[in-house]
Amino acid sequence: MPDLNLPSMINNNSFSITGNVVDIINKNIFAAEVKVQDGVITNITPVPESSALNTFILPGFIDSHVHIESSMLIPSEFARLAVVHGTVATISDPHEIANVCGMEGVNYMIANGKQVPFKFNFGAPSCVPATVFETAGAALDATQVEELLQREEIKYLSEMMNFPGVLSADQEVMKKIAAAKKVNKPVDGHAPGLSGEAAKKYIAAGISTDHECFTAEEATHKLAFGMKILIREGSAAKNFEALADLLHDHSDQMMLCSDDKHPDSLVEGHINQLCARAVAKGIDVFKVLQAACVNPVLHYKLDVGLLTEGDPADFIVAKDLTSFDILQTYINGQLVAENGVTNIPSVRATVINNFSCRPTSAGDFAIKQDANSDEVPVIEALDGQLITNKLQVPVSFLSRNDGFLHSNTDKDILKIVVQNRYSPAPAAIGWIKNFGLREGAIASTVAHDSHNIIAVGADDKSISKAINLVIKERGGVSCVSNENVMVLPLPVAGLMSNEDGYEVAKKYTAIDKMAKSLGSNLQSPFMTLSFMALLVIPHLKLSDKGLFDGDNFLFV
Repeated sequence: MPDLNLPSMINNNSFSITGNVVDIINKNIFAAEVKVQDGVITNITPVPESSALNTFILPGFIDSHVHIESSMLIPSEFARLAVVHGTVATISDPHEIANVCGMEGVNYMIANGKQVPFKFNFGAPSCVPATVFETAGAALDATQVEELLQREEIKYLSEMMNFPGVLSADQEVMKKIAAAKKVNKPVDGHAPGLSGEAAKKYIAAGISTDHECFTAEEATHKLAFGMKILIREGSAAKNFEALADLLHDHSDQMMLCSDDKHPDSLVEGHINQLCARAVAKGIDVFKVLQAACVNPVLHYKLDVGLLTEGDPADFIVAKDLTSFDILQTYINGQLVAENGVTNIPSVRATVINNFSCRPTSAGDFAIKQDANSDEVPVIEALDGQLITNKLQVPVSFLSRNDGFLHSNTDKDILKIVVQNRYSPAPAAIGWIKNFGLREGAIASTVAHDSHNIIAVGADDKSISKAINLVIKERGGVSCVSNENVMVLPLPVAGLMSNEDGYEVAKKYTAIDKMAKSLGSNLQSPFMTLSFMALLVIPHLKLSDKGLFDGDNFLFV
């Protein structure tokens, strides 16, 4: 690793540093000294090339759409891990905790994020609950959304998932969009597969972005209508390969995001990984960095520096512009990470939650065979995608001549259960393919968007055991086999841990490994599981109220 000739710190955040400055806007790289006074860049002065070390100084990375809750870390811990990879800011939708705890949840995220030197930019959740076809823990109406949008900390209206409501000009939906327009704040979109006149109408309503495109054709179609497209690469949904080449011609209309990223993935890397992959594909580095650093600042009007005089000193020092290994990260002139080590300390955090659920028994999940039915609908999970397929499977695959239907591990058709965690209610039960478990079960209280308890298993006893483990912890993820059990508690809203982020990542890695040892070949079985209750993504999902057709927005 090169000698960084580390800057000497003067009064708090005042120093100078020399390197190859990457001017993204003017597409120029030049040797220069960057002077910082009280956290602000005061001068960028060219110097002889021989004076510059073989390092690159560039604006920090921004995750342009992420649910912090999906990292299983509270914001302050997310920041500790993210800065190591050069991330200085996020566009953060607190939609998940809002569905559990309402306004209290949004306020929790903002307050905790303010305790660390990191630039969280939160949105006002637009869809709480996401649909009327599930039980959430809270609701935010148009009046409350408008109140949030009046706040300085709230930068935008979060993803408008209710695209049928936009297309039908639903009064409540349109009030929320109007509230954002009134204060000149952008509206994020969510419209998987929407095309033609429907897409045009959705965008014309004022929706400015979409992170749900899973084909280049779909993205190009929306780009033509003036929408900005986010290239998403998270722990479950992976659309980078399908969309990255659009950066060649549309870099001014694109951004990079993770959407949902589990703690083990965040330890490994963040937006820097996408930049490295894009450059490796032959995409011009300035176009890549425009999407990663510049476009989010301009679109969301962020108080994040772009490495120009007078800007906040939010920048990073990279080893090169190919691997994007990050040597240093500065936020407001503060050195927050260096050589792979975070300088942000953990902060003590309280716990909020919304949980009222009794323990279950195996009998709660028994399904009697219907003599009048020859087939059952089955959710087909797709690795690396949030979208699912709808299959029809012969009942004979699941029957054992005892009058009940059971998981069939040989056919990889397993029972899936969603249990209301906010009030006593019977469980919703269905069938799912591609989880691959040969024995045992996995369960989680992270189940988008309402975050009821969701479980998949090879038998009813294991499903009940896995669910009871997370009930005991009032939130978490669990895995059970015929011989062992493991649980990762998530006491903050049943979504996040308030422990050290690196320790949470280790524990998550261990439980993920256990799930895979039971036969799952999914890249991220718990992340995939969490989206099997996400009704706003086609084609077939399961809520606590029943099996749901995401194309026609009705129960099967």
